[in-house]
Amino acid sequence: MKTIINKFPGILFALIIAVPAWIIGNIFPIIGSPVLGILFGMILAFFNRPSYLDEGITYTSKKLLQYSIILIGFGMNLFNVFKVGKQTIILMIFTLSAAFITAYLVSKLLKINSKTATLIGVGSSICGGSAIAAAAPVINATDSEVAHSISTIFLFNAIAAFLFPFLGHIFNMSNQCFGLWSGTAVNDTSSVVAAGYSYSNAAGNLAVIVKLTRTLAIVPVTLVLAIYTSRKKAKDKHMSYNISKIFPWFVLGFVAASIINTFLPIPTSVSKFLSEAGKFVIVMSMVSVGLNTNIIQLIKNGTRPIILGFSCWIVLALTSLGVQHFIMGIF
Repeated sequence: MKTIINKFPGILFALIIAVPAWIIGNIFPIIGSPVLGILFGMILAFFNRPSYLDEGITYTSKKLLQYSIILIGFGMNLFNVFKVGKQTIILMIFTLSAAFITAYLVSKLLKINSKTATLIGVGSSICGGSAIAAAAPVINATDSEVAHSISTIFLFNAIAAFLFPFLGHIFNMSNQCFGLWSGTAVNDTSSVVAAGYSYSNAAGNLAVIVKLTRTLAIVPVTLVLAIYTSRKKAKDKHMSYNISKIFPWFVLGFVAASIINTFLPIPTSVSKFLSEAGKFVIVMSMVSVGLNTNIIQLIKNGTRPIILGFSCWIVLALTSLGVQHFIMGIF
């Protein structure tokens, strides 16, 4: 009980700041609530705050972030995976692989630390902020590394929402081609919706299904990161390898929530509420990340992560079109 009381003020503080970020983010989905949450937090970080808030803020940025991923699982319907078909799964395998390889190679070239590179790679290839939220606790990323990654992903989300429909019309893409392209090459769900439906309703419907299917990649990717992190830590400290200690159990919660939402007769209003609650908790977590981030230092070190994010984004977009043209025969 004492622990809960100690955490409550910081959690409540993050919640209060998250409310306007959530409202404004829903009004302007191109910006997105998580980005506004980080921004509001970073602005407030300039001011001294009572020390009794710290424990709850840290808890929100770490533990609540994990619980939010479980709630997001209630927004998943596994039948959508079968709906998009075998070809789309192949497309996603190629795009995910290309993004991860690019993140690894470019980060080495630019000498970006591995955790930031991993978060940007995961955010670019899977589903933006949700993927970063899932990966961050697994690799023990710092708040500043999370802030770098979220900020970078946001920049290219905003650009893609406007640029993709323009390019789609220039290259006279079919609805299927554009839906697959925006669904695999645009990061965040809000930007996928904006880009897809501004092109056509058919393209938008396909793009959202493909995007939600991409979200399921959180599960295998997070598990691989957990195994790698555990082995590396054991090797560095000359300890025995123990996956159970850092296993991302919250990912199993995400899978369970997806299964429950798919196969049990849960009212749509309930599953939507739980999924939206998860997204709101992510905003709270991003507020807490911002509160623990030095914005001046973030700006000073901001160029290289942006170059990395741009590289991943370009490779992802070109790979998606290349696979559609040379393997699927669509584009």
